[in-house]
Amino acid sequence: MTRLLDYLNEVCGCRTVDCVWDIHCRAMLEFGFDRLIYGFTHYMTPKSLGPREDSLILFSHAPEYMKLYKDEEIYRHSPMIEWAAQNTGACSWSWIRENIERFGNLGQQVIQINRDMGVVAGYTISFSETSKRARGVIALTAKPGLSQSKVDDIWAEHGSMIEAMNNVAHLKIISLPQQTDRAKLSARQREVLEWVGDGKTNQDIATILGVTPATIEKHLRIARDKLGVETTAQAVLKISYFNQIHTPES
Repeated sequence: MTRLLDYLNEVCGCRTVDCVWDIHCRAMLEFGFDRLIYGFTHYMTPKSLGPREDSLILFSHAPEYMKLYKDEEIYRHSPMIEWAAQNTGACSWSWIRENIERFGNLGQQVIQINRDMGVVAGYTISFSETSKRARGVIALTAKPGLSQSKVDDIWAEHGSMIEAMNNVAHLKIISLPQQTDRAKLSARQREVLEWVGDGKTNQDIATILGVTPATIEKHLRIARDKLGVETTAQAVLKISYFNQIHTPES
């Protein structure tokens, strides 16, 4: 209980995603999980996890593994992502072995890549979300040498605490400003979108900032391009999803 309370106090005191992630990785290492991948999206559909550029992905794996997992997007065919897309809660990776025949060629390739790179034992947690299009998932990979059977024993003893800690980390992360692979907005572009979110017109914002309406529209056009949207309303919604509205510059 003391361990959990100390963890909660540390995580709740964080003001950045990096702070939460550092504390969480160290906490999970104490349970035997030395490599983590966390992903969160607001843009899931029945057939897709949504654009990678709009997903927040955090990891403590080696760069060579993440090049395959993230840059080449093999996560889209991961058996445990398939499970997480349809379920919430925690799942032992023994589920893969028990359902091995259901996975197609791409799923089998992911399983083999994981074996080759020592990603063979662990647990996946799929978080409960308030939106049907949002999904948060974390994969906890056990240290080399730990079998799935041993990991299941660890989970039997500490699973409730581990799951609670991961839920707290997830809730804290999605409450903080997030940076995805989308190009970062400038302070002025974000400020203009904030004023739009407050209901101000381009002329209003131009007066407030002491510039011309054409300058305001230029900022909005660049912001829309960076965020990959067509309308200013969509841009305001997207940076709201990323918790970048009315936040101080770091």
